[in-house]
Amino acid sequence: MIAALAAGLLSASLAVAAEPVPANIVAAVADPGRPSEDVARDPERHPGEAVAFAGLKPGDSVADLIPGTGYFTRIFSKAVGPTGHVYAIVPQELAGKFPKGVAALNAMAADPAYANVTVLIEPINEISAPTPLDLVWTAQNYHDMHDSFFAPADLTKVNKAILAALKPGGVYLVLDHADAAGKGLADTETLHRIDPATVKAEVTAAGFVLDAQSDLLRNPADDHSLKVFDPAIRGHTDQFIFKFRKPAN
Repeated sequence: MIAALAAGLLSASLAVAAEPVPANIVAAVADPGRPSEDVARDPERHPGEAVAFAGLKPGDSVADLIPGTGYFTRIFSKAVGPTGHVYAIVPQELAGKFPKGVAALNAMAADPAYANVTVLIEPINEISAPTPLDLVWTAQNYHDMHDSFFAPADLTKVNKAILAALKPGGVYLVLDHADAAGKGLADTETLHRIDPATVKAEVTAAGFVLDAQSDLLRNPADDHSLKVFDPAIRGHTDQFIFKFRKPAN
């Protein structure tokens, strides 16, 4: 009981209120080049506040790990500006299964408006970038890396590769659908949810420190029993955001 209380107090001390969104991120979200279907999702995803929580700055180098069709990639591109760079990293294990997503990312990278975007297709266990990174971001995908369709993903190797790719003091941002406490990995393949405590344990075991966590996307009305694609909860799942940091030394 004492250990549980201490863990609760630690979580409370790490939770942070939303800060004002910096101008570079406000402008990035307002980018007229963003597809209308992306903009339509903004009220549920709160991209400005989420990216501000990660601390992304002009000139930063960022990896968008498992970027889908580039919802956050475009925002990152404009937020870091011409002196920064964005690597849209598609795991080799997914590239052949989702060719439309890869095609969309390649089309974006070919657009002069997003000239600072590079698409990389790499084995999931060997994630890397050509330059040291300020931020590695993965949204609503961490749980997938535990599933059979993602074999041979090994989260011990994945997280250590991400640690190696970051600059000292760099940030690893994990945003995902929450499962009920104590469920661990039981529902990653069925409900597409993961126990937040499991993510903390896995990532810190790789050498990261949990720097902060945000309640921006938490939803206490979600009882964690439904698949995240169920119309009754889709777009409104209880989600956690953890900001891990690579030790500066």
